[in-house]
Amino acid sequence: MTTQKSAVTEETFDKYESQVRSYCRNWPAMFDTAQGSWITDVDGKRYLDFFAGAGALNYGHNNPKFKEALIDYISRDGITHGLDMNTVAKGEFLQAFGEKILAPRDLDYVVQFPGPTGTNAVESALKLARKVTGREAVVNFTNAFHGMTLGSLSVTGNAMKRAGAGIPLVHSTPMPFDNYMGGAHEDFSWFERVLNDEGSGLNHPAAVIVETVQGEGGVNVARAEWLQGLAELCKRQDMLLIVDDVQMGCGRTGDFFSFEEAGIKPDIVTLSKSIGGYGLPMALTLFRRDLDVWEPGEHNGTFRGNNPSFVTAKAAIDTYWSDDSFAADTKRKGQLIADRFEELCKRNEGIKRRGRGMIQGLAFDDADKAGEACSKAFERGMLAETSGPSDEVIKLLPPLTLSDDELTQGMDILTESVEEALR
Repeated sequence: MTTQKSAVTEETFDKYESQVRSYCRNWPAMFDTAQGSWITDVDGKRYLDFFAGAGALNYGHNNPKFKEALIDYISRDGITHGLDMNTVAKGEFLQAFGEKILAPRDLDYVVQFPGPTGTNAVESALKLARKVTGREAVVNFTNAFHGMTLGSLSVTGNAMKRAGAGIPLVHSTPMPFDNYMGGAHEDFSWFERVLNDEGSGLNHPAAVIVETVQGEGGVNVARAEWLQGLAELCKRQDMLLIVDDVQMGCGRTGDFFSFEEAGIKPDIVTLSKSIGGYGLPMALTLFRRDLDVWEPGEHNGTFRGNNPSFVTAKAAIDTYWSDDSFAADTKRKGQLIADRFEELCKRNEGIKRRGRGMIQGLAFDDADKAGEACSKAFERGMLAETSGPSDEVIKLLPPLTLSDDELTQGMDILTESVEEALR
């Protein structure tokens, strides 16, 4: 790879781009090329990418197998923009997704293309749940993050992001996520009580929306038994269960869907980020066949038919999900990261590990130390971000395809950076 000489400077962004930009403030470099687990700046400095597009690059940058399929498709003038028209690319993706993802997991879902982003998928899920049940209320969980549009924000916990809406966010009620009360209260005791109490003031919900692992919320992991209890509660109380798998799906926790470990079958599932394989925009809303009550065109979007994404998404499924070997290797590498974090925690006070599969977090008692450690990692040539309500957690989202040597190199960098920050 060669870097491109350019007249663009930092002043270009200061002059033309909004103050809303964020990641570039933590990583002050001019990036130009990327391949696999590495991203390179215009000066030729390489960085190990343990951020992976916030989970949109599970298969690495410019995956060569996907790139070949994409170039071939573009070269033959394959359709780029197709709304919801029938195209070969969409049909081949649907066939691969149905045969290699849904059927082996006994999931009789239909697929909706709601638009290109995760929040589009969440918005359509909320609308569908309300349409099916005829109810308005939705239950979400503390520290949840579901997107930046109004419906998604209404079921998001982060106060700063909610405040950006500028209007009241209504028709949602937060409940405690697993272990939010530190084990002081029995799981769902409060939730079920207010559902059954005519004096609680809680309108009967249409649905419950949950992340099995809260990434933006601080890498909070729901236990399998907690998810099972939630699924049973939804069934008893006639509420639809929506699992937001935008960041944790597509193999991030090991299995293709993050809820597989719990053995549950949600009524509705949202996917985005890595479902497109190559980092191209794409989102899916999956739901039980009997819930498909949409009228034609009742929910649509101009860019729901991004055919290049269908091409790379199919390539990802064919390459990595034709058997169980990729999932097993992801779990193995996730355990390597967890083991390194556990060793680090034993040697140092004030930090503790969280995570599952290849979403791993390191929580700091002193929130400022998390950001300081990430800054030091950047200086050493590694990208890692913070999450949690106070940015107190280092969140690792490396490509699932990284090598063991790259994993070791990244963990060495992070270990040195954390221990320097803690001194």
